[in-house]
Amino acid sequence: MEALSANIKEDLKPPRVNIGIIGWVRANLFNGVFNSILTIVMLFLLWKTIPPLLQWAFIDSTWLAGSASCRQSPEGACWSIISKNFRFIIFGFYPYELQWRPLVAMIILFSLLFYSRNRNNWKKSLGYAWITGLILMGILMKGGLLGLKSVETTQWGGLPLTLLLAVFGLTAAYPLGVVLALGRQSKMKGVKVLSILYIELIRGVPLISLLFMSSIIFPLFLPEGITINKILRAQVAIILFTAAYIAEVVRGGLQGMTQGQYEAAEALGLNYYLTLRLVILPQALKIVIPPTVSILISAFKDTSLVVIIALFDLLKTTQSVLSNPEWMGFSREAYMFIAILYFAGCFSMSNYSRKLERELSRG
Repeated sequence: MEALSANIKEDLKPPRVNIGIIGWVRANLFNGVFNSILTIVMLFLLWKTIPPLLQWAFIDSTWLAGSASCRQSPEGACWSIISKNFRFIIFGFYPYELQWRPLVAMIILFSLLFYSRNRNNWKKSLGYAWITGLILMGILMKGGLLGLKSVETTQWGGLPLTLLLAVFGLTAAYPLGVVLALGRQSKMKGVKVLSILYIELIRGVPLISLLFMSSIIFPLFLPEGITINKILRAQVAIILFTAAYIAEVVRGGLQGMTQGQYEAAEALGLNYYLTLRLVILPQALKIVIPPTVSILISAFKDTSLVVIIALFDLLKTTQSVLSNPEWMGFSREAYMFIAILYFAGCFSMSNYSRKLERELSRG
């Protein structure tokens, strides 16, 4: 009897229209009149836009020829603006024969970021690797040591400068934001007031105003004969701006901690520092991973604003190429290329944050 019942259950399979691809389409795209109409409209729009876009971007496009060939066949994309100006877009005014140095520096940076993705590698040796890598990158970019020719920071530009502002800015802004959040939650009135004033003041002005102040107004207060590098001033402005927003996000996570967490830590005999390091911050920071990453992604994109203070980041080098009469009129292709690079950076950060959330949730 039991064998007969098992055979009947094996024979009674769900209908094919409810499983697999067909089942997914019915459940998600055609599960009602409105959804069915919306799906048909979207498919029609995609049919009207995707084939012409592919035709323009790949089939009728020009990849390696000069601008003259692009003007002779205007129906396709002119990707030659990227291939012919690739090194200037990526490295800016960095000496042509020395561009291998920022390339090696970027390879070191990407290698460190890739290795740091795995939480199992978060050990003391990783910290030493980062310190060594950052020193090597600085030596490669600046020169003057190990027989490398010195290159002024005014010649730095392109993708290396964008990565420099983004990576160092986000890395320094996060711990500063945590300190400001703790200061705003502090029971010491002076520390709390100063933290609140800083956070509200910085959040009340746009980043572009801080960049203008760091580039134009701040040097006026320096003693005669003393100058501070423009890149460093822009970097500090980005750090101060981003830290204020991170502080508010972290404060939300701190407020999400119940009083029982503090009482449990006190019962264990933990002092204020150990309570924060071992009990409160690990939980609070895990809660606020999504909004924190959103702020970091926004800050990464905001580094393009340094173009306003005449720093030749990735956007500025692209605009310089477009100002050349030879390549005027091909801005779509140039800005699409820049958008792809920014998207790759933002998507990588977002994807890693989701991975980190899953790992911490399992833990």
